[in-house]
Amino acid sequence: QVQLVESGGGLVQAGGSLRLSCAASGRTLSTSDMGWFRQAPGKEREFVGRIGWGGGTSYYADSVKGRFTISRDNAKNTVYLQMNSLKSEDTAKYYCAAPRLSFRSAGTGPDDYDYWGPGTQVTVSS
Repeated sequence: QVQLVESGGGLVQAGGSLRLSCAASGRTLSTSDMGWFRQAPGKEREFVGRIGWGGGTSYYADSVKGRFTISRDNAKNTVYLQMNSLKSEDTAKYYCAAPRLSFRSAGTGPDDYDYWGPGTQVTVSS
């Protein structure tokens, strides 16, 4: 069973930075696409970005491109979401997610992912 746990959320001023972590058990993350999503109150879950398995090619939503970066530490079996130049509209609960199968490319929709962490709250004050 794959288990994911996010950490690193908190309260930050606009323009600041945060780094979220996603630690995994039951899956070697270097073999898995990993996605980051976020959900604000009253809104649908939104794709933020993903990192591909193996070579680690990343892809981002337009709303965060150039500000957010996804990376992976294989030794720690952890994926990170570095968030810079944060804006109030980035306020949401952030989730990491993994698809059911390793060595498969996942898309940008929540339905492409089967395993989810409980999420970590990010609040950006203006």
